[in-house]
Amino acid sequence: MNKFTRIFLVLTMMMVSVISQAQTAVANEPNDFMHSNGRIYVVVAVVLTILLGMFVYLFMLDKKISQMEKK
Repeated sequence: MNKFTRIFLVLTMMMVSVISQAQTAVANEPNDFMHSNGRIYVVVAVVLTILLGMFVYLFMLDKKISQMEKK
């Protein structure tokens, strides 16, 4: 297992933990301002887009560095 895979797995496990706690908090307060206006979905979409962009960037960077190390 390479270094990038380990980092990705650790970050994924951390995000699952955070998401599960966030869902519990939302379930306890159904009258939440962001949830009632539907804005929470916009926030989640933005956060997921940023995280996806970061993972793609790290993957491409790791690939380039590996190619440079082979030379």
